Amino acid sequence: MGYWDTPDGTNCGEKALLTTKIATGLGVMGSAYYIVLFEPKTILEGIKKAGGATLTMASLGAIFGITTCLTAQIREKPDDAWNYFIGGCTSGALLGLKSHSYGTGASACLALGGLAAFAKVSKKEGWVWIPSEPRL
Repeated sequence: MGYWDTPDGTNCGEKALLTTKIATGLGVMGSAYYIVLFEPKTILEGIKKAGGATLTMASLGAIFGITTCLTAQIREKPDDAWNYFIGGCTSGALLGLKSHSYGTGASACLALGGLAAFAKVSKKEGWVWIPSEPRL
């Protein structure tokens, strides 16, 4: 199942699981790059950093998936970009909580919310970012 295969506001559990899987994968990849670039002093330190970053990303994905889906149900507007903004903003607020910083939370809220809303609008409007066939 792909994320866009079912209408927004339906199959909340499946959508949340999918966003969690995607975010976890991104967390693992980001952690791998981080460990290669900034080599930890011990294996335990590397595992701790990789696990923390991966868990944070998995949490962001889960919160985004659940919030977006529930917001679509509550607002009864399943195809609205505001649902995605609210989901992204909620995920950004988690980053603020994790870093104990209002500024980080507010900035991440606006950035992730804006990015998520932009993604929804681009999908809804049918914008093509990576063409499947080259134009000659």
